[in-house]
Amino acid sequence: MKILWFAWLRTRVGSAEESLTPPPDVRDVRGLLAWLKTRSPGHAEALKNLDVVRVAVNQTYVQADHPVAAGDEVAIFPPVTGG
Repeated sequence: MKILWFAWLRTRVGSAEESLTPPPDVRDVRGLLAWLKTRSPGHAEALKNLDVVRVAVNQTYVQADHPVAAGDEVAIFPPVTGG
């Protein structure tokens, strides 16, 4: 699974991209984010307030109950505003 970090989340995690293999019990976005929090203090800091985190799986915005699988690309970013 490819994890892409954007904006200030990237800074806290210390990487723009990670290739990871989550444990088998990680089946959805909620579980993935919970597992990612355990990877380092930076991950925990980046994901401490999930109200300000958005997720896209394979370039589609998704909710926390969306399933994830081994070959997915998961982008994690703060809310996007524009003008």
